[in-house]
Amino acid sequence: MKTPFLSFSGMHVPIKKEIISTFEKFYDSNSFVLGDRVKDFEEAYSKLTGVAQTIGVSNGLDALHIALSVLGISSGDEVIVPSNTYIATVLAISYTGATPVFVEPNIDTYNIESKNIEKAITSRTKVILPVHLYGQSCEMEEIMAIANKYNLFVIEDNAQSHLSKYKDKCTGTWGHINATSFYPGKNLGALGDGGGITTNDEEFAEKARIYRNYGSEKKYYNKVIGYNMRLDELQASLLQVKLKYLEDWTKQRNEIASWYNHELAGIGDLILPKVAKHASHVYHLYVVRTNYRDKMQQFLDSAGIGSLIHYPIPPHLQEAYKHLGFKKGDFPIAEKIADTCLSLPIWPGMSKDNVIEVAITLKKFFTTVS
Repeated sequence: MKTPFLSFSGMHVPIKKEIISTFEKFYDSNSFVLGDRVKDFEEAYSKLTGVAQTIGVSNGLDALHIALSVLGISSGDEVIVPSNTYIATVLAISYTGATPVFVEPNIDTYNIESKNIEKAITSRTKVILPVHLYGQSCEMEEIMAIANKYNLFVIEDNAQSHLSKYKDKCTGTWGHINATSFYPGKNLGALGDGGGITTNDEEFAEKARIYRNYGSEKKYYNKVIGYNMRLDELQASLLQVKLKYLEDWTKQRNEIASWYNHELAGIGDLILPKVAKHASHVYHLYVVRTNYRDKMQQFLDSAGIGSLIHYPIPPHLQEAYKHLGFKKGDFPIAEKIADTCLSLPIWPGMSKDNVIEVAITLKKFFTTVS
């Protein structure tokens, strides 16, 4: 049985007619940039997640960049960020001229260790940027308390965790201004690039709308040096169709994860995902760890089972950031995760037979290394 790492068929096939009908309406509307479809999607996403304002933008990286710009982050400032995040989180900080300050994650949840954040705060710190990695919420109540204590801003990177919650409050609604991605492979994915900013602050929302559109509130009148970072009308209309199914797709992801948890328990040295108290997980990725990661990935591949490594090189060891002067061993937890993690297939529509086949294959693999 072939099991790809990711398949869109379980989501896209049932809604194909609805998607095509939506495209035809978009095509006939002759309205292609920042029209009613973007506004309608923004309102629908806000209602579903419980946030006051959503601002559609071009992608998740641009969402982070705009959020930092809205807060006035610039050269000389420091932004606290997990040491094991995807590079886009760090790139956005660099775009502003600020310096990323890495804090190690919790080895069990892979999210930033909130108790270590205070140690990284200096007089130059302006923002804490937690990342809800793989689909699990960070400990947002604790992080917000630290931010309030030191008068800092919080920007949530919510690219992987649509509808994840901490204490029954959705991610992307805790921070002062937050960023998400609607890249096709995300839990809520467009059919191309897309992203969003969420905030409960009306002033921040208005600034974000200005920054995304050339720095302009009124056409040809520019308040700030802005960007062309708008969510496309077509992608907004398709996202609104898919938004109706997101809760069901999330339930499917959790069911698949529960199958994995049962079938993979006690196999070899596999470390399965752990969920923190008060946090929920939407399983954008189902990540396991093993000391035999590379060999295990090759074995899965030979059996027709896809997998990916998220992420093989932590930001502090990337060539792009060698100017920061870090070396191997400086962030050992991030490095250990990078060396041992493997993401197994998970997608709405995936069958229990697929999961069982993955488990059988992994059992066979561990007989070859034990």
